[in-house]
Amino acid sequence: MRRIMVSAIATSVLLLGAPVPAWADPPAPAAGAPQPGWTVGDRSLTWRSDRVIPPGDAAVEFWSGDTLLGRAKSTTDLQTFVLPEVSTGKLTDLQVRIGGKRVDATAPTSLQRRVTSPPATAPANPVDPGVSGPYATTTGEYTLPGLKLTGYPTPIEMRAVVVVPTKAPGKRPLALFLHGRHWTCYSGTELSTISLDWPCAPGAQPVASYRGYLQAQQLLASQGYVTVSISANAISAQDNDVADLGGQARSALVRTHLAHWADWAGAKRKSAPAIVRAAPPADLSKVFLMGHSRGGEGVSRAALDSLNPPPAGTDDYHGKVRWTIRGLLLIGPTAFGQNPQPNVPSATILPGCDGDVSDLQGQMYVDESRGLGAGTALHSALYVIGANHNYFNTEWTPGQSAGPAADDFFDDPENPDPLCTPGVSPQRLTPQQEQQVGATYIATAARLFVGGDDRARPLLDGTGVRAPSAGPATVLAHAIGANRSPVIVPEPALGVRGARLCEQVPADPAAACRRAGEYGTDSPHFVPFENPEPGRWAVALTGGTTARLRPANAMPVTGSRALALRLIVAPNAGATPVTVAVTDERGRRTELGTATVTGVPGTDRTTSYWGQEVRLALPRGIRAVRQVDLTTGGAGPAWLIDAWGWRAGTPAVKAAALDRVDVGDLRVPEGDSGTRTYRVPVTAYGAKAAKVRLFLNGKSWVTSVKPGHSTLTVPISVTGNDTYGGDRAYPLTAKAAGNAVVGGWIGGVHSIEDEPMPTVTITPAVATATEGAALTWQVQLSGPAADDYLYVVFTPLAPVSGPELSSTDVDPEWFSTFTGEDPLPSRPLSSTAVQLFIAFEPGVTSGEITIPTIADSLPEGAEHVHLRAQLYPPDFSRPADVGFADGTLTD
Repeated sequence: MRRIMVSAIATSVLLLGAPVPAWADPPAPAAGAPQPGWTVGDRSLTWRSDRVIPPGDAAVEFWSGDTLLGRAKSTTDLQTFVLPEVSTGKLTDLQVRIGGKRVDATAPTSLQRRVTSPPATAPANPVDPGVSGPYATTTGEYTLPGLKLTGYPTPIEMRAVVVVPTKAPGKRPLALFLHGRHWTCYSGTELSTISLDWPCAPGAQPVASYRGYLQAQQLLASQGYVTVSISANAISAQDNDVADLGGQARSALVRTHLAHWADWAGAKRKSAPAIVRAAPPADLSKVFLMGHSRGGEGVSRAALDSLNPPPAGTDDYHGKVRWTIRGLLLIGPTAFGQNPQPNVPSATILPGCDGDVSDLQGQMYVDESRGLGAGTALHSALYVIGANHNYFNTEWTPGQSAGPAADDFFDDPENPDPLCTPGVSPQRLTPQQEQQVGATYIATAARLFVGGDDRARPLLDGTGVRAPSAGPATVLAHAIGANRSPVIVPEPALGVRGARLCEQVPADPAAACRRAGEYGTDSPHFVPFENPEPGRWAVALTGGTTARLRPANAMPVTGSRALALRLIVAPNAGATPVTVAVTDERGRRTELGTATVTGVPGTDRTTSYWGQEVRLALPRGIRAVRQVDLTTGGAGPAWLIDAWGWRAGTPAVKAAALDRVDVGDLRVPEGDSGTRTYRVPVTAYGAKAAKVRLFLNGKSWVTSVKPGHSTLTVPISVTGNDTYGGDRAYPLTAKAAGNAVVGGWIGGVHSIEDEPMPTVTITPAVATATEGAALTWQVQLSGPAADDYLYVVFTPLAPVSGPELSSTDVDPEWFSTFTGEDPLPSRPLSSTAVQLFIAFEPGVTSGEITIPTIADSLPEGAEHVHLRAQLYPPDFSRPADVGFADGTLTD
């Protein structure tokens, strides 16, 4: 049995500290030395940060070199992360990434210092949706009974803030806002007092994330929209314990609120909350959704579930769909499932200084909608230079929030980022500027998608205009869909000369479009769903060389006014000329001219290899394109994402019939011996054969599911034993490949442990010591875990009686080292976030915890400590309470 302890965690004490990035301090390991912070079990990995990692929207991912191992779970100390169910036999170069960026290694010391200025100020769009409308507004809140969701032991709060127009005639369109994953509670002004609990502990206050978009709500309400922003703290506190990280739960929450609004617009209006009765009736045929971070993925899933309802018995929302979602605006969204509904228009804000979802995976709501729907829905990406992740929400913004808040773009004071450090970079937006940008583009998307005002489209579709109300911010845009027709969509059938067809997420790094830097992902277009991921392509261009791209068939462009290309050049690259010629279906070659692309401002800490849209006019006589020739100037590389025939206008969305595909989830007993094979269903509902790519155990394949209500099965084997090892997961994931949308994108087999957890004995019942000595407890398990680590965590509570041990009674160096805080002012240990932590190796049954104390000359009498003990299984799922450890310190 392999038992490797890479860090001294077996009897370590972990405490909450200041939110300094984990890469800021740890030195690089010596050659051949074990990597610091890691504990490697037989089938789990544990990483301990030397600093707090505040809860955010991006997942904490463990990597072995270029291979994604999985998404880790956090403990309550916000410093320790565990990945269960992973093969640990051949691991090299272990890494921790959050939002595509490394957090377990020293930051780059040679930052890109030459940061270009943003592009020249674009001309103003004739229509500015960020200007307030004619209506005064009224604000109120409502609270309804909690919502019970599968997999969430604590009910989900049904709470919302409503901003509505006054004296607006008739029914009004409805805009619903959903915040993302953030810490849920706080008990003081410092970040050391935050938690991810729900409900909040006594003395703690809830974070009112749902109140963070009032500016945008007021803007839309002044323009005649009924707006509602809903709370999802209970989901944020529990979603890391479900496989899809909360997408389906957020969808159910959104649809439940919409169902209430449908009731309140009709027969149940008289029983509606007061603020709803004070509002004009909502028009549920015109619904607009805004989602921030994991809320973005939640509202996208709600759109999918509304157009393609889940099968009966598989969804937490049980009512009918009585609304029509006309469009989405997503801010820094997660895209764990990469499963957009391509027939619902969307615009996605990508914050250039995002320090949470820093790989900008929301780009997938554009790229992964390509080729799936009818192609008439517009899908836009808006790259906002200088914006971070948090400041779009005032409750996540220092100086505006009721509780503790932080700039998510954590910086190294000794090595400030020249683009994203406030006070250093003139391009970094202030919170007020960022919130103004958010409100303006929320209103822009609503005006186009719901209001049907095509004059707003140029702000979203890459035309290159600006909204004056967005202030000094530079917003770059590109789009697909609407009145575009495909010309070049990279795939193996594409003939390529003078360039290289490259893989976005390759198995072989040599085939990659671009190898990410050591610090993490640097192109949002190349964010993986799984790693590797066949079937995703781009064209790598070489400066000064002409690339000849020839699709398998001549691509019709009748009616197109321009050729629109999405091109990446290196960040901060100077104006790069791109000369384009096309050859039509009759062999006639036409020079379209030369466009220029200037690199997006970026550093080694930003994700700035982003495709910019350029357009060159197409002569009217060209009916189809047989070949495209591209010549890029300069010596630097470039990448073509795709090319389209473009014409102005926003056509009515054609909701192409797409099958819905869901991956089943089986929960089975582990068994005491032998191997059993289970067949996981992958089910499609629709009129045509659906194509999906399935991923299992590092392998993938494309398969078709027959039309109608059809199921294919995937075998997965489970081996049992008669010793305790915790539950095990064998995940199966799916992604749409043709004529399909994927709802439940992750499933598989969940093997339930059928042996009892070991019991825990703590001795002595009351440890005693005099000042200057250590309080010590022995911790004994009744039996070892056979396969992997078990964890016992001790949390200080207020003692039953008598004065409590304080932060100035313990060794100050010990306290400061682990917390990053000063022991002064003196405060009870239970009001700090100190935790004592033991990781038991497989086969080990005993350990100890200690609290070192100091002697002083003050006559204080006896002081007490009262610790609650919890035993965590190897997968770090919900713990079991196993007793208490009490201690008394005397003068």
